[in-house]
Amino acid sequence: MDIHKHLLHSAKINNNCPECFLTEGLEFSFSQTEKETQLYKKASEKIEEVLYCHNCKNVIYPVNWNDDIERVYSYHKKLARSIPHGYRLKSLAYLIIILDVLVLGLIIFLLVRN
Repeated sequence: MDIHKHLLHSAKINNNCPECFLTEGLEFSFSQTEKETQLYKKASEKIEEVLYCHNCKNVIYPVNWNDDIERVYSYHKKLARSIPHGYRLKSLAYLIIILDVLVLGLIIFLLVRN
């Protein structure tokens, strides 16, 4: 089983950092994890959101955000398009399903024939 992390949206913003108070260096990133097996792929429903300051090298948590950062966050969250949450079957899964249906049909045919 493999777990992949997909970057959905990333944006540098010009707001003041609550830690170092510089206006350059803040960046929002929105990502989503996806689990992949031999039979299917499934993306998690949760989107991870991180506000990182490249100047002070800190993650800025929502407790420290001001109203301006909240407004910019809500705008960029709308731009992040998530991967569909449902199961996406791979070709091996389809092959197994088709073979099961054929074997079941053959068994029913042989039972009805007798």
